[in-house]
Amino acid sequence: MRPAHVLLAVLVTAVWGVNFVVIDIGLDHFPPLLFGALRFLVAALPAVFLVGRPKVAWKWVLGVGLALGVAKFGLLFIGMHEGMPAGLSSLVLQVQAVFTALFAAVVLGERPGRMRLVGMGVALAGIGVAAVDEGTSGPLLSFALVIAAAVFWGVSNVLTRKAAPPDPVNFMVWVSLVPVLPLLGLSLVFEGADPDLEALRSLDWAGAGVIVYVAWIVTLLGFGAWNFLLRTYDASAVAPFTLLVPVFGMSSAALVLGEGISPLRWLAAALLVGGVALTSVSLRRPRRAAAADGPAPREAAPEARPPVGTTASRTPSTASRPSPRG
Repeated sequence: MRPAHVLLAVLVTAVWGVNFVVIDIGLDHFPPLLFGALRFLVAALPAVFLVGRPKVAWKWVLGVGLALGVAKFGLLFIGMHEGMPAGLSSLVLQVQAVFTALFAAVVLGERPGRMRLVGMGVALAGIGVAAVDEGTSGPLLSFALVIAAAVFWGVSNVLTRKAAPPDPVNFMVWVSLVPVLPLLGLSLVFEGADPDLEALRSLDWAGAGVIVYVAWIVTLLGFGAWNFLLRTYDASAVAPFTLLVPVFGMSSAALVLGEGISPLRWLAAALLVGGVALTSVSLRRPRRAAAADGPAPREAAPEARPPVGTTASRTPSTASRPSPRG
């Protein structure tokens, strides 16, 4: 890769990693479900009027929008609101790569090889260590909610692979429109109209800045830059950069929020990142990302990638950049 493009890849993963700190700040301004609804509303509008109609069937747009936008981000925001640290969230969410591989084996018939199975086992061991650490220092329920968010991210990745959108940006914009009303409805039911209205009435520059960052910088600009890299280089050259997301997430949380990193957490990070790395090097087919808060490594294709501008088909996925995030 050209040095400028290496810097671009690092910048995108830094934006995605710091996003967990921004989410933590945003949760001080908005109830979690309302925060999610506003994030997707701003990401979808006015872009939905500029990208044209969806280029895949509506069932895929709706399926990914519900799995990724409502379930994954709803659970992530609630988990962080209930006490899951931002840095640990950026790390634990990467286990979505394991769930993606499991669901792909069941739904798509993609049988994992020995190296991938080893990587999945190592990553799950890292999650176990992180759970022990969080169980002794914080609410275990919030940890479980972020794990559940990773499960639904895996579901959305498999749905995106089935959809195979020819234009990932168009797909992401339309997917962003789907969660808005469901998240607003859930917020009204579980968080109440009064807290929602109070959050909107007291909106300040900090709150507005958080929404702009998670909607435009993370989702649209971050995803657009990542898609450019995947169009220019083999997925095997780009995907390993996603392992930097928890590095930036944990370090920025320590610097900005003062989150401590215990020895157990360092061990969990080493196991999880190492396991995801082993899983990624065993992949065989290229994938692309469709979500914005935390990408994950993709499958690398053995055959040569066609030049940019050709009409060769592509099979994008939120799990390989996915991450996308979130």
